[in-house]
Amino acid sequence: MGPSHALSGAAAWLAGSWALDQFANVSQTPLEVAVGTAICAGGALLPDLDLSGKVTRNQGGATVARTFGVASLFVAEVVEKFSLGVYTATKLSRDPRRDNGHRTFTHTLPFCALIGWGTTALADRYGYWAVIGIVFFMGGLALRGLFDDWAERAGWVIVTLCSALIAWFTAANLPSDRGYPLLGLAVGVGCFVHILGDMITKNGVPIMWPIPVKRRMWMMVGIPNSMAVKVGGKVEVVILRTAFTVIALLSIAGLFVPSLLERFNLDVWASR
Repeated sequence: MGPSHALSGAAAWLAGSWALDQFANVSQTPLEVAVGTAICAGGALLPDLDLSGKVTRNQGGATVARTFGVASLFVAEVVEKFSLGVYTATKLSRDPRRDNGHRTFTHTLPFCALIGWGTTALADRYGYWAVIGIVFFMGGLALRGLFDDWAERAGWVIVTLCSALIAWFTAANLPSDRGYPLLGLAVGVGCFVHILGDMITKNGVPIMWPIPVKRRMWMMVGIPNSMAVKVGGKVEVVILRTAFTVIALLSIAGLFVPSLLERFNLDVWASR
């Protein structure tokens, strides 16, 4: 579901940016919108770092785990083992025994809040260059998700180089005198959108954690399996991805077309 998750994150950030512009008079430059969208799209892949593959063979794992080759596969391995450890340490009597950490800690609301706060704190503490590092990492995840087929063919080296190019362009054009606290919000929103996406698939997510329910700490919450979206099925690939794309395009039009028309009208008026 990597492409669907990434598209949902991008659509959510663009729609939110349009709403803030319309109803709260919070305006952003095109570059700020683009960076926020990339961060949110990357954040929408982040929870699946708990699905590891084979590090030494550079194989397997979730879409996000293959972004930077062996390096990201190793990170996924660590995250998966950490998530399994959290599960094992906090499970109650009716929670089943597990041998992997997929859809556990990184698929919870505390994780969304923690990773969002951590991103903001990192940008605030270390400033401009931390922001560039965040853009590099999250930009790579966004590329891997939004352009999955291309990234699979190109390989992790090309994806890494493209991520570095995005970070360089951002460094060259983004003002360096700000901490950009919205980056943490973008990461947190992306993770939350991912959780919502997994809730409509089979098995659900432990969104209630750490609140115990019926002697279970890790109660999986979602829609009935008979109504669940099949991963890789027509509903996900055709309907959902089309809907996310339409939302993103309409939001971009709402954000930038009015100002372009206004400038064009002014230019025409001035030429007269």
